[in-house]
Amino acid sequence: MKKKSWIAGMTTLVLAMGVMAGCSGNGNNVKSSSSAGGSDAGASPSASTPVKSGDTIKLKMWGGVPPEAGPQTVIDAWNKDHSDIQIEYVRYVNDDEGNLKLDTAMMTGQDVDLYVNYTMSHASKRVESGFAVDLSQFSDYNIDEKMGADAASWKINDKYYGMPTTKSAFFVALNKDALDAASLPVPKEWTWDELREYAKKLKSGDDYGFIQNTEPYVDPLDSVLSQQGYTKADGTSNLDDPGVKKWLETLNAMMTVDKTTPPLGEQLTSKMPVEQMFLSGEAPMLNIGAWLLRSSNNFTDYPRDFKIAFAPVPRLTDNAADYVTRGGLGDYTSINAKSKNQQAAWEFLKWYADGGMAPMAAGGRIPASKDADEEAALESLLGDKGDTYDRDSLMYVMFDNKTPTFVRSVPQEVVDLRSQEYEKYFLGAQSLDQTLAAMTSRHNEFLKKK
Repeated sequence: MKKKSWIAGMTTLVLAMGVMAGCSGNGNNVKSSSSAGGSDAGASPSASTPVKSGDTIKLKMWGGVPPEAGPQTVIDAWNKDHSDIQIEYVRYVNDDEGNLKLDTAMMTGQDVDLYVNYTMSHASKRVESGFAVDLSQFSDYNIDEKMGADAASWKINDKYYGMPTTKSAFFVALNKDALDAASLPVPKEWTWDELREYAKKLKSGDDYGFIQNTEPYVDPLDSVLSQQGYTKADGTSNLDDPGVKKWLETLNAMMTVDKTTPPLGEQLTSKMPVEQMFLSGEAPMLNIGAWLLRSSNNFTDYPRDFKIAFAPVPRLTDNAADYVTRGGLGDYTSINAKSKNQQAAWEFLKWYADGGMAPMAAGGRIPASKDADEEAALESLLGDKGDTYDRDSLMYVMFDNKTPTFVRSVPQEVVDLRSQEYEKYFLGAQSLDQTLAAMTSRHNEFLKKK
């Protein structure tokens, strides 16, 4: 199949959180208290006010999952049984533009009662800006007990300003039929060098052998730096760590030498539909998260005739013992500190986390709570398409892989500055050494300001 001709049109990467932080006057003054109304989030007296009998409270929940991929079923189930609290779901796209939309809505006082954070960097910024309730004011739900030890990765200033609700999985989705034809096994652990070789063997004609969703694009950097440290012992930037250099060199070689993965510039300007490319059989490997399943289960819009297998995201080093992968828990759901109905939002959030969200599994979102019905979630996850997946590898990456995980916690300003510099490298505008130097220099400036 010939590579599609993509429509050019340069996209602007909006520094959403920087704009929000610049407009907010709350700074870092997020207080915490174990008593109701004792935190910054308790500025509204309704935080601990019980729902009055006979009143109908209307809430809006903002999330990044399309309504038809589970959220609307969840909302409809709640609304059917709770005439006193009615929920409306508002979808925002989890990208720079979409996150800016959510932040602007909260900043300008639009109706946002609950919202889902998909990265720690976004969650932290919203906490700093006073847009998240300190959940310790509610004493009738133990997040650590319900969600397990991994939940602690989402604490901010040793407090929960949201509830991690899903078991997160990031992986490389594989066209199992293409692997079988090339006599390649489904990896259970591998390196980026090995993935590069797979991409060469699976590349066909002008098509790519490997593509990536932009959301987990930079995960290999954080996999390394979450272990090595974002700063050195002397407090200066560690963005020139050998692992960072390895990631840059490997991807650039795949773009320019092997031509097995699309140049980043082409991907950004064309808004390349990577899920569609994978599900159409055009590209045999896709780096993505569990949300792929909301599309791969949709045979109406994404018909396919191959089985999908799953492999862990590869590591940059040969030492498997030092490797951590992104994952753990996710979909960190917060209550807006500006909401007038925080108690009602809390009642919904508890129900949602403990199993009300089970229909979300159809889009790859497995409930994290120990009280959720895992079998119901699995049934929703696979639906009637179970035979179109390699179940062994699916179960491995979703449930059985014991590789330690990390949650991206680097400040959004650092995420932005390093992406601006590595984009220049992948676009050919600066050398590898210049890129590493620029990233560390800008990071050091950020550290001095902090």
